[in-house]
Amino acid sequence: MPADLLLFLVALFAAVFSIAGLLSSFLSGWYALSKRFRALSEPYGHTESAGPFFYGVKMRWTNYANVVRLVAAEDAIYISVLFLLRLSHPPLRIPWTEIKIGRTKFLWRRYIVLTLGDQERIPMRISEKMARNLGILARFPD
Repeated sequence: MPADLLLFLVALFAAVFSIAGLLSSFLSGWYALSKRFRALSEPYGHTESAGPFFYGVKMRWTNYANVVRLVAAEDAIYISVLFLLRLSHPPLRIPWTEIKIGRTKFLWRRYIVLTLGDQERIPMRISEKMARNLGILARFPD
């Protein structure tokens, strides 16, 4: 394979990957949230994590399958994505006062819907188990 063709293919892949990341950021509402809630520091105080790995969440029309990390801290929920998507998805810090909670069912599974931002109102659907592990259900009693 000629070096020029290989370089072109790598550049094409990087361009398509970047455009897809930007598109998913706009469609999911991540971009809108990042205008007000960009995380400028790491979580502090007592924190809860859904686990050591990345998990799947659904935001608006975008399904983030196994690329999102959620950390619940005393002051806010911190949301970040896998390193490769950080260009178009900066880490977020959303204060608890800017989050509303609801419940929904899809087929036979129950989910928790976090509505992020009083102005933006971006829905983020997570599993009930993930919400329990993060301590979210205890923060918002029924």
